[in-house]
Amino acid sequence: MKALRFERSVPKFALARITSARKPGSGAGVGPLVFDDDAPEPHAPGDGWVRVRPRLAGICGSDLATVDGRSSRYFEPIVSFPFVPGHEVVGNLDDGRRVVIEPVLGCVARGVVPVCPACAAGHLGRCERITFGHLKPGLQSGFCCETGGGWSTAMTAHVSQLHDVPADMTDEDAVMVEPTACAVHAALSAGPLGGTAVAVIGAGTLGLLTVAALAEFNRPDSLIVGAKHPAQRRFATTFGATAVAEPSALARAVRSATHSLAIGDGAIERLTGGADVVFDCVGSSDTIADALAMVRPGGRVVLVGMPATVKVDLTPLWHREVALVGAYAYGVEPLAAGRRTFDLAFELVRAHALGGLVSATYPLDQYVDAIAHAATAGRRDGVKIAFDLRNEKDHNR
Repeated sequence: MKALRFERSVPKFALARITSARKPGSGAGVGPLVFDDDAPEPHAPGDGWVRVRPRLAGICGSDLATVDGRSSRYFEPIVSFPFVPGHEVVGNLDDGRRVVIEPVLGCVARGVVPVCPACAAGHLGRCERITFGHLKPGLQSGFCCETGGGWSTAMTAHVSQLHDVPADMTDEDAVMVEPTACAVHAALSAGPLGGTAVAVIGAGTLGLLTVAALAEFNRPDSLIVGAKHPAQRRFATTFGATAVAEPSALARAVRSATHSLAIGDGAIERLTGGADVVFDCVGSSDTIADALAMVRPGGRVVLVGMPATVKVDLTPLWHREVALVGAYAYGVEPLAAGRRTFDLAFELVRAHALGGLVSATYPLDQYVDAIAHAATAGRRDGVKIAFDLRNEKDHNR
């Protein structure tokens, strides 16, 4: 089979980090990611595992951080090498069914008995056993050496991870289900938002999907979005933003919407009041600092974008009694009567035809160009970039 394999190589990881600092996305050409056109197919690690042949596989922000050598060392003990990346996947089973993969490798997939309390409650993203059971470590498919990942022509998945794709849903819509599930979970994790003012920092794939999820399922009174590029601004408005501003003007838009005052100037300017909730869909030091500067006292900052190592002054967290919380993955949603996040994601994808965010696809052997495009999609008026495996000669072997 064909696959992109991420190997454990500290020197190549460091080189990717250095190179990508100058040109985002360039780590693919020099780092630990290699193309193998004769890779062995992963074997089913136990009962209940099936082969999946990916059709489309997305490139997400966590993938880019990994390829560019920017991911946190936090992940070292919860991945296993070499792994095939790719967790946003729509593919075919050997019986012809088309499925989307829910990639978290929780207790059920790992054969852990009894399951941990988080998995028992349906909160798969909080699984306590992602390095145990009959699988090697791996928080998700696409980060485990035994399961394979979507950046290949074959991988394996547990039946508990599979969601059937309706016949009338396009592959482009289907490949957006997993990132949409992340956004739905984030939007609902903040609690009921009716009557509130909400700000969203970042309008890449995750930011735009979070806007759509907020407007569809949680409906704040004001939904103010910072979007840098024209396509991002158009999509944010279409998906339900009540106001869209340049990133540098987002705090002013929040100030106007919440009738707040400003304190200080330049780098230390902050609002006296601010948004009730700020969703940071980037996860950099600067955006976390911006979120803390525009959230009201007693408000909440939801970290949706995956951070690497950041340096942030947390004084406002203390002084203004702000809650800084993370939103990762999916499971069941108490705010939606305990429904599964993926079921809600399918609904949202249908409602907005979110496959329209897929801006370009590439064959697997053009991975250097694909990853470079994904890293610069916004400035190229795009959003989601994906690998297209449908025409690979060994896809239907």
